[in-house]
Amino acid sequence: MSSRRQRRGRRWNGYFGAAAAVVALAGVGAVAGCRQRSAAPTNGTPSAPSTGTPELQSAGVHDLLQLVRAPGAKAVVVNVWATWCVPCREELPDLLRVERDYRARGLRLVLVSADFDTSADEARAFLSRHGVDFQTYLKSGSDMEFIDGLSLKWSGALPATFVFDGAGTLREFWEGKATYEIFAAKVQAIIDAPAAGGTRG
Repeated sequence: MSSRRQRRGRRWNGYFGAAAAVVALAGVGAVAGCRQRSAAPTNGTPSAPSTGTPELQSAGVHDLLQLVRAPGAKAVVVNVWATWCVPCREELPDLLRVERDYRARGLRLVLVSADFDTSADEARAFLSRHGVDFQTYLKSGSDMEFIDGLSLKWSGALPATFVFDGAGTLREFWEGKATYEIFAAKVQAIIDAPAAGGTRG
């Protein structure tokens, strides 16, 4: 294993220790939030409770890529998050708002929890509080295979967002917390773009 891969493996196994990109995008609070498990943030207004329990299915990177490439979407957003990651929790309401606003235009949202299996109930409860009642996923398989399978540029830091076009080509990737305006602009640009080949991360 190269020294680069060893460094990335340590980040993943150490609760996705913060990369420089997270510092730039989300600030010092985001870095601390993604180094260790944290209590639920007390600021902000919670979303309305869901009327159902969200599905949380175990999925490896190949399963996720099949979802990305499934027909019917013009843009697919894969967001990897965890209950112990404060910026992950903070950005979810904006991400769900984008999903609601762009669903009819062809957006597919794939939420992937990086929590341990033992925290699956906590993840379900968090999603339910935010009104999520659709199928979501729990990361499984080899850490490095999962990271590299989504993007070689990904250090393993959370949150991580991958935006694919309808052909399954990775168009956008970033680490760190984003806002509604950022999510919406990236999604709209891909939906509005003519079908063409792109570059994978």
